[in-house]
Amino acid sequence: MPSYVITEKCDGCKALDKTACQYICPNDLMVLDKETMKAYNQDPAMCWECMCCVKICPVQAMEVRGYADFVPLGGFVTPLRSSDSILWTVKFRNGTLKRFKFPIRTTEEGTAVPDGGYASASDDLVSPLLFTEPESTKCAELPKV
Repeated sequence: MPSYVITEKCDGCKALDKTACQYICPNDLMVLDKETMKAYNQDPAMCWECMCCVKICPVQAMEVRGYADFVPLGGFVTPLRSSDSILWTVKFRNGTLKRFKFPIRTTEEGTAVPDGGYASASDDLVSPLLFTEPESTKCAELPKV
């Protein structure tokens, strides 16, 4: 199920240029309605259910139905973000609560290397090679098909 906004909670990130969910959505689906000053998902069918918007929302106004492997149908999952971890609260249909805490990064903020330490890729868009190939496969060249 795609993300959706709980309009009673959404404050439009205090009317900034961009809301937090707009900033973080990898598919640019979140939009701020200038009349109501509430965010909304402009194309739910295109939502990847990545939960980025849910995790970043400062007022917890975003929801995504949890995946059935850890939240049975009818349950809810709510993340609470801090600077170094996310506390996930799962509420089951019978009212039982479970909480899981996970770190949110393995590197210090600002120290991640965007290209993973590999040399810059060429601009060859028709190449069948991935960004780090053939170096990451530890062979001089990949087999021909």
